[in-house]
Amino acid sequence: MELDPTRLRVMKLIQERGTDLKNASLAIGRNAAYLHQYVTRGVPKVLPEDAREALAALLGVPDAEIRPPSEPGALPPPIAEQGEPAPVRRRRSAALDGYVAIAELDVRASAGPGALNEGLEDAKASWIFSEAMIRHEFRAKPEDLRVITIDGDSMQPLLHSGDRILVDTSQRVPVPPGIFVIWDGMGVVAKRVEHIPNSEPATVVIKSVNPDYQTYERVAEEVSIIGRVIWAARRL
Repeated sequence: MELDPTRLRVMKLIQERGTDLKNASLAIGRNAAYLHQYVTRGVPKVLPEDAREALAALLGVPDAEIRPPSEPGALPPPIAEQGEPAPVRRRRSAALDGYVAIAELDVRASAGPGALNEGLEDAKASWIFSEAMIRHEFRAKPEDLRVITIDGDSMQPLLHSGDRILVDTSQRVPVPPGIFVIWDGMGVVAKRVEHIPNSEPATVVIKSVNPDYQTYERVAEEVSIIGRVIWAARRL
């Protein structure tokens, strides 16, 4: 969904306080997914008064600052910061209308192959992406995307432990071959998956980039492919 000014303000304040949607939700006495659902799904449409007051206190701002513009007493979003002309600030705020939030999930303790599709309640943060980039560069739909963290060294030097990857859960067929997130029976992992042409039954090769790890083959129906990796981020 497109984020309105109130939701964008909540996201900005949470990030400035060095926390995330999950921990902020717990801090105001709600379940871990409460603010993620509010920001990215529009549920609830408007924060109830008790939740809004608790969140405002947590963020150190007046309640009116995160009140919807339609409600009496709501404060307008900041127009200009000290030393910055108001017209520049207005243009920057308007550009935020073209951004969407993508859930970052902690799947290292995942219990099964549905982790990236059924685990939104475990979202630990949200990443803001340009909607134009998602649709034209990634050629994906926002609702199909998840961010997860690489854990381990099996894909080095291509992917390092701690890298964030963007997974398109709508792409579950390894044609063309590529890097996919799969359930290997032990956990959720990233591997290179390639279909063996003309194999009967259909068979795939599963590879790690790190030569210390073994390459192996599996019948395609035995492999739970969760999605294709389409982007990665790393701290340098």
